[in-house]
Amino acid sequence: MSGLVLLLLVVGLGLIAWASTRMRALGFRRASGKRVRSLPHHYGWYVALWTVVPPLIFLAIWAATSPALVTDMVLGTPGAATLPPPGFERAAILSEARALAAGEAHGAFHTLSRSLAPAYAAAQARANTIATAIVLLLALAGGAYSYMRVRPDFSARTRIERVVLGLLLAASLIAILTTAGIVASLIYEAGRFFSVVPLTDFLFGTHWSPQAIDPRDPGASLGAVPLFWGTFFIGAVIAMAVAIPFGLMSAIYLTQYAAPRARRIMKPVLEVLAGIPTVVYGYFAALTVAPAVRQFAVAIGIDWASSESALAAGLVMGVMIIPFISSMADDSLAAVPHAMRDGSLAMGATPSETITRVMLPAALPGVVGGVLLAVSRAIGETMIVVMAASGVATLTANPFASTTTVTRQIVDLLTGEAEFDSPKTLAAFALGLTLFIITLLLNIVALTVVKKYRETYE
Repeated sequence: MSGLVLLLLVVGLGLIAWASTRMRALGFRRASGKRVRSLPHHYGWYVALWTVVPPLIFLAIWAATSPALVTDMVLGTPGAATLPPPGFERAAILSEARALAAGEAHGAFHTLSRSLAPAYAAAQARANTIATAIVLLLALAGGAYSYMRVRPDFSARTRIERVVLGLLLAASLIAILTTAGIVASLIYEAGRFFSVVPLTDFLFGTHWSPQAIDPRDPGASLGAVPLFWGTFFIGAVIAMAVAIPFGLMSAIYLTQYAAPRARRIMKPVLEVLAGIPTVVYGYFAALTVAPAVRQFAVAIGIDWASSESALAAGLVMGVMIIPFISSMADDSLAAVPHAMRDGSLAMGATPSETITRVMLPAALPGVVGGVLLAVSRAIGETMIVVMAASGVATLTANPFASTTTVTRQIVDLLTGEAEFDSPKTLAAFALGLTLFIITLLLNIVALTVVKKYRETYE
C-alpha cells in the first residue's frame, strides 16, 4: 500500500477503536451502576491514541529511511552490477530508474535505467508490503493492549491529559529548536566569513562593493557601514518620521475623542493596513511613490533626484508601520487609570491639556516600547526596499539620493551565481547575524520598557 492509503487505514482503525471503546465504557455504568473514573470519550481517546500514534511514528521514520532501503535492495540485484562507481552519473541513473518505476517518467536518458526500473518496482512493492504488515501489527497490538486496560476504575483522563501536555511541550520545543537552528546556522556561516574578512573591516569599513573583491584583501570591499546607515536612515528615520506622528495622533483620536460608533468603524479600517502584503507596498512604492517623489524633487529644483530614493522607500514603510504604532499607543493610553484623566478634568484642565500633560506622560513607556518594536520591524523589512530602494551603498543623509539596506543586500548576495564558499555569499550570513542581534536588542529593550510600564499601572 502507498503511504496515503496506510495513513487512511490507520485513521480508520483509530475511529473504530474510539467508537468500540466508548460503547464499552457506556456499558460500565449501565452494568454496575457505580461511578466510573473517566468519561466514555476519555476511554475512547485513550485506546484510539494507542491505535494510531505508534503506527504514525513508524510511518514517519519509514518515510525517511525507506528510499535508502529500496535503493540497497536494487543495488543487490544482478542488474546493478554494471552501474558506474558512486558519483553523479550513478545517482542520475538510479533517480531515472526510480522515476520510471513510480510512473513519474515516460523515458530515460540512460539505457541502464530502463533495465533497473523493474527491480525498483519489485523492491518498492516489497517495502510497501513490509510497511503494511508492521503498521497493522502496531495498530492491532496497541489497540488490543489499551483495550484490555479499560476498566471502570481505570483513569483514562489522566493519561489523555499527559499526552496533550506532551504534545504541547513538543510544539514548544519545535519552535525553540527551530530558532536555535537558525541562530546556529547564522553563527557558523558568519564564523566562516569572519575567518576570511576581519571583523573590524566588516563593522567599520565604509566601502561596500561585493562585485569586485580583491582576494588579497577581501575586507577592503566588504565594509558594511553604508548598509547600516542606509537601514537606519530608511527604517528608523524616514519611516518613523511618518509612522510616529500619524500613529500616535490616530491613537489619541480613537481613544479620547472618537465616538464609540466611529471607533468601531475606523479602528478596523486602520488595521487593514497591517494585513496588506509587503510586496503590494513594494509595488506601490516603486510604481507610484518613487515617480511622485522624483517629480516633486524636480519641481523644487533638485534635478539629480534618484528614482530609487531613500525617501520613497521610507515613506511607504512608514505607512506600513502606522497600524503597529497606533495599536501599541492605543493599548497604552487605554491602560492609564481613568482616575488620572477624571482628576485632571475635575481640576479644570481642558481635554487637550489632559492628554498632553497627563495621559501621554503616563502612557509614554508603553508608547516608547511600541516605537522600539516598530523600529525593529522596519529595519527588518525586505520587499519594500528590494523593490523601491537602490542597490548602491552610499553614505548620504540626502533623502532624494539612492541608498541601500542590509536586507536588500542579503537578497542580492544570495540570488547571484557566486560560489557558496566565496566571501561575497558568506557576507549575507554576517549581515543576517548582525541584523538579528540588532533587532533582538531592540526587542529586549522594548519589552523591558513595556513590562516596567505594566508593573506601574497594574
